[in-house]
Amino acid sequence: MITFLCYPKCTTCQKAKAWLDEHGIAYTLRDIKANNPTREELAAWHKASGLPLRKFFNTSGLLYKSLALKDKLPTMSEEAMLDLLATDGMLVKRPLLVGDDFVLVGFKETVWEEKT
Repeated sequence: MITFLCYPKCTTCQKAKAWLDEHGIAYTLRDIKANNPTREELAAWHKASGLPLRKFFNTSGLLYKSLALKDKLPTMSEEAMLDLLATDGMLVKRPLLVGDDFVLVGFKETVWEEKT
């Protein structure tokens, strides 16, 4: 089963949800703000994605900016980054699409087509 993590008010998440629905892809919806990913989930998804951990940060979010993370992330350890991401779902880039053998961060239609 695929888990679709999103923030319902996010327009990119709305586009991604519409894309999943149009393509008849079954998923479980999870509101990333109401049900923040745990540190363990984030660590597993990071490993499965093959992406640098910084790609999991919502760099356009208000919280990211208010915490001045642009300047802090380069000097943070992965452990500290995981701890921080687990504190608030609004720090996590969305949407996230988590399947048995893939983790997709952000919505890129061509990539989603390949993986789903």
